Amino acid sequence: MSTLAVLPPEAYLWFKTLHIVGVVVWFAGLFYLVRLFIYHREAEELEPGLRQAFQAQYGLMEKRLANIITTPGMVVAVAMAVGLLVSNPAWLHQGWMHAKLAFVLALLAYHAFCYRLMAQLQAGSCAWSPKQLRAFNELPTLLLVIVVMLVVFKSQFPTGAATWFIVALVVFMAASIQFYARWRRLRSEREAAAAAG
Repeated sequence: MSTLAVLPPEAYLWFKTLHIVGVVVWFAGLFYLVRLFIYHREAEELEPGLRQAFQAQYGLMEKRLANIITTPGMVVAVAMAVGLLVSNPAWLHQGWMHAKLAFVLALLAYHAFCYRLMAQLQAGSCAWSPKQLRAFNELPTLLLVIVVMLVVFKSQFPTGAATWFIVALVVFMAASIQFYARWRRLRSEREAAAAAG
């Protein structure tokens, strides 16, 4: 008897719906959490009074985002994924699912590392620069694209020109964000130098 036969007919659709919702919430949290880390580190350049106030505010926002949105989203996404696998155990014998689970493990490690960075920021011991954090913030985007492609294409994962175009587009977007951040920082430095001179 298959697993699907012992579950209500709509169970698979509920698992799938809640899994998608969980993934959306999880990634929204991951994207914004590291952005807060960047602002937290950039606040160190402010005068002491402002620095303390901004860092305290960013620390509070980081904790709330991580504990109230990001981690619950992850828990829902993973729990519903288990439900999907129970509904369709044959997926566990397919290569695309093995690859997807490997990338999901990488995302879970990323999530855990965000907590480590958050603790370091709270303690004032984070050695990561805003530039390094911006690069770190691009990793979930790349993992998300790969995971979605694996789910959509499954065993017929594309390797043609369209795939490389998508990869190039993601890299271009990440590079553009880095370039904009550098341009904004240099402009601020020029304005500060002009005001001081």
